[in-house]
Amino acid sequence: MVEQLKTNAPLILGAACLIWAVEVVNALAGRQFDSLGILPRHLAGLIGIPLSPFIHGSMGHVMINTVPFLVLGSLVGLRGKRVFLGVSLIVILCGGAALWIFGRASYHVGASGLIFGYFGYLVARGWYERSTGAILTALLTLFLYGGLVWGVLPNRSFISWEGHLFGMLSGVLAARLRGA
Repeated sequence: MVEQLKTNAPLILGAACLIWAVEVVNALAGRQFDSLGILPRHLAGLIGIPLSPFIHGSMGHVMINTVPFLVLGSLVGLRGKRVFLGVSLIVILCGGAALWIFGRASYHVGASGLIFGYFGYLVARGWYERSTGAILTALLTLFLYGGLVWGVLPNRSFISWEGHLFGMLSGVLAARLRGA
């Protein structure tokens, strides 16, 4: 387990650094990258599917997402680099596509959908795999981040609850497709 953390740490930390670098450049550029988020049902909004996890609406937004990204991403990464990359790809593409089809007509940005996807994957993996390690990881995930579940409800107009919901559902799909 420690070896997997060491092996995957550069990948996960590198992704977090990339998210921060994009935010700094976006802030310096007057938030011009925000229009590269997912804009549902607009062709131009399709570019946001792979880009939106790296674009955030503010420094506060990226700060809020950093720790859960590192923690949940590391827990997913315990299964190996291929699993981490595979789960990330499924969540970004499937969650992003569902958001593009069903989301509100607004730009959706941030790594929250990916974070919710990791959450959904880790909990669902416990259900599908039913091994001691997977169940303990699911319980740890629920203990640390169980409150995320409330983020799939429409409670604030400026929060993409749809991105959270489709991210979580895509994480569950990733657990199912990857044979948990």
